[in-house]
Amino acid sequence: MRQLTALDAQFLSGESATTAAHVAGLAVLDGTITRASLIELLRERLHLAPPLRMRLADVPFGLDRPYWTEDPDFDVADHVYESTVPGADDLAAHVAEIHARLLDRSRPLWEMHLIHGLGEGRVAVYTKVHHAAVDGISGTEIMGSFLDVSPEPRRVEPAPPTAPTTAPDVREMLGNAFNRTLAQPMASLRSLTRAIADLDAIPVASTLPGARRIARAARSLMGDKPVPDLPSLAAPRTPLNGPVSSRRGFAYGSVALTDLKYVAKTFGMSVNDVVMTVCASALRSWLDERGALPAQPLIAAVPVSIRTPAAVDGIGNQISAMITPLATDVADPRARLAAVRTTMSAAKRRFAVSRTTWLNDLCTMMPAALARATPAVFRLAGRVAPGVNLIVSNVPGPQVPLYLGGARLLAYYPMSVLSDLTGGLSITCLSYDGSLGFGVVACPARVPDVWQIMDHLREGVTELVKLADVENKSEAPCG
Repeated sequence: MRQLTALDAQFLSGESATTAAHVAGLAVLDGTITRASLIELLRERLHLAPPLRMRLADVPFGLDRPYWTEDPDFDVADHVYESTVPGADDLAAHVAEIHARLLDRSRPLWEMHLIHGLGEGRVAVYTKVHHAAVDGISGTEIMGSFLDVSPEPRRVEPAPPTAPTTAPDVREMLGNAFNRTLAQPMASLRSLTRAIADLDAIPVASTLPGARRIARAARSLMGDKPVPDLPSLAAPRTPLNGPVSSRRGFAYGSVALTDLKYVAKTFGMSVNDVVMTVCASALRSWLDERGALPAQPLIAAVPVSIRTPAAVDGIGNQISAMITPLATDVADPRARLAAVRTTMSAAKRRFAVSRTTWLNDLCTMMPAALARATPAVFRLAGRVAPGVNLIVSNVPGPQVPLYLGGARLLAYYPMSVLSDLTGGLSITCLSYDGSLGFGVVACPARVPDVWQIMDHLREGVTELVKLADVENKSEAPCG
């Protein structure tokens, strides 16, 4: 028996006609793959990816969070689709259309699309899995289950005999729901107490009068050690924020990882800090072109994995988030780089000594029976005040060539979720084999020209490389 956590269930509750809560990725491959060969590969290795075999078992009347159960009628072939685009230039629009569709909750929550028509002997594979089942790290690990380090697929041992995961019967579900209802007030109080200790790190809540003082007092009462203060996390109103539509736009592209490492080494910072600076530069340029650049920095939510080695099956979410300013208000590139390094350092120091549970605590405070109101709450919040301006995520990946069914993986572009609460743009990237692949997902009503964001990301990298060149030349010994 396995029940969804409060955070997992929130990804289900947050879905609506305009919000699809799945994580996804687009793989571009060099070689021949057929639908039949892809299905065969998935069948051979499906036991390596437990979330792909599970479907939801709902509790009657929504009185409690759903359970996971293995689907007795599961067939891989029902989840693998095939299509052809007119050309490579049409791939992004085709993927955006697929990404906008909700997954069918009556069966395991994933799909894989084999896409032909790219030319040059290439194919693409788009995969999406519901966020209730996986987070960014576990989703990447699932994809890795089907990849090999050589064109010759490795031999995978068959799954050992195990008892299937099943949901309780209706009587047990209702009994568990009754017990949880009785325990809910105390569970909510405990979660509220922990959340108050992080009040100054939570979007919207951190802007309330006295939030920092209240958080300090709560930490003192709980016996916590002092933690570093955070800068203001008030998200300014921008064209990116507000209710989103059901449509999606998508742009993708890669930059050289060596360029990012060069900048990081030159200025004594992490590659992730450089990526955040690149995003800040791109967003500043895009907003400035539209006369919509706010005086305050944009606020980004940066997902952070808190997955432990004990989470062997990879089902569900073990994530938190750092909330940090992006220094979009800083005009000078060098000063912007320094500002991002400073704010990211503060966010990391705070995260390292905090409980990191505030995201799950917020979800736990809401009884399951009230979760259906989530979309309306998110839409209202999106209209009144943005919690954050966007989500920016950077996932580390393997730095060796990989193969899917004998076809070489050329690039991988991750894709994330849009919501009324988090805005009409998300930027996700993953490093692979010497490159950093960006996947930019947007609501066309908010960002009608998503490819310009991708162009500005490339320009941001070029700007920082030039800055590093100047820095290194100025420090070179004369002779």
